[in-house]
Amino acid sequence: MNFKKLFEQRWLRVVLVLTLTALGAATTGVLFKAGIHLLDESRLNLLKHVPAWIVLPILGGIGGYISSILISKIAPTARGSGVSHIMAFLRHHNVPMGLKVGIVKLISGIIAIGSGFPLGPEGPSVQMGGSVAWKMAQWLKAPVSFRRVIVAAGGGAGLAAIFSAPIGGFIYTIEELLNSARPIVLLLVVVTTFLADTWADILQSLGLDPKATGFDFIKGFQVERAYNLNVQFLPIDLIYLLLLGVIIGVLGELYCRYVLTMQAQGSKWFKNQLVLRMVLCGVLLGAMYSCLPEEFHHLGKLQEAIVSGDTNISLAVATFCILFLTTGLAAASGAPGGLFYPMITLGGCIGLACSGWIEGITGYAPSTYIFAGMGAFVAACSHTPITAMFLAFALTKNLLILKPILVCCITSFLVARIFSEQSIYERQIIMEGAEEKAMQNKIEMITKVY
Repeated sequence: MNFKKLFEQRWLRVVLVLTLTALGAATTGVLFKAGIHLLDESRLNLLKHVPAWIVLPILGGIGGYISSILISKIAPTARGSGVSHIMAFLRHHNVPMGLKVGIVKLISGIIAIGSGFPLGPEGPSVQMGGSVAWKMAQWLKAPVSFRRVIVAAGGGAGLAAIFSAPIGGFIYTIEELLNSARPIVLLLVVVTTFLADTWADILQSLGLDPKATGFDFIKGFQVERAYNLNVQFLPIDLIYLLLLGVIIGVLGELYCRYVLTMQAQGSKWFKNQLVLRMVLCGVLLGAMYSCLPEEFHHLGKLQEAIVSGDTNISLAVATFCILFLTTGLAAASGAPGGLFYPMITLGGCIGLACSGWIEGITGYAPSTYIFAGMGAFVAACSHTPITAMFLAFALTKNLLILKPILVCCITSFLVARIFSEQSIYERQIIMEGAEEKAMQNKIEMITKVY
């Protein structure tokens, strides 16, 4: 059954599937953020009474243990970022999907990130949204082609709900997940991602996110700007943005190679011992962060300080180095967490540092450098410059910032492609496929022996 016949015969069910997919993606995304926020606040309150060198390693180990037990016993596919799993499914790999995977991803991700693993909620949200969509498509008894589209739309809806960026979620689905621009596909995706953003606003207004102001039952929907920015784009800024794009393109590729190397070494050292792997990494990460100043005990607040420019160059450089190191370690553990959030913070750190250096040399600092850096780092790693631009734009909701961000994103993307034509997620798929093949060969050899 093709798309046209599906709409003609089951149009009401298709509309219901899109609505429920968007609602499911928004619900899991909002719950994910709320759960992490709750555990973060509990950890900070505990640190007021107990020394960090006791609290952070213990919480990291306990969080790693509980999260890894849930994954290994119930849904092994819930490990890792989640983006590569959805991409592999859409490329016709045999990847388990369904509500069980989404629920385990939700709970284990909250526990891991809330206990101190420096990863983000967006990767799990993409996988959770895709898992909900898969179940909805199964209920619809949709053909394989439609199932792929709705799973991709669910993944984009998860990203839209996390970042409050429906355009970013829509573009990401088309740019990275589907690589398709058929009108009917565009319609399905845009409806799902915008519905997810709407549902997320409503759910947050009901109390799931105490900081949200996107929707009010009296005033209706409100445009929320996380950061207000006075955009000034001079001709000289173009040169500065191109230079920043080159720098971040190189650093982004280094980051990709570091994360992939750490993941490969983790698989080599620990094999399938996910529990031991995550517990040791959780303890090590907690011990590392306990040796750092208090600013590093809450990465969300640290990112807010970086993005708003309320910090100095030395702290920005230190944050970049620490996150560069620890996020690679966290990813190597197999923890259920995303890399978009760390990428955005890393890019913001480089943008802030470069802006300060330029101001010290010339007396003029580009006003868009921090946001351009955020988008550029995502573009360099994920090879999705348009998505990266709209994710950075979602923080300011200022259309004037699109041009400078796009210049920097495209530059970093082109520089990164000089080193590798594949994004970090595509390389993860290849690496995971090679590991699975090696494991299968090993099992076959053992079987032949016995």
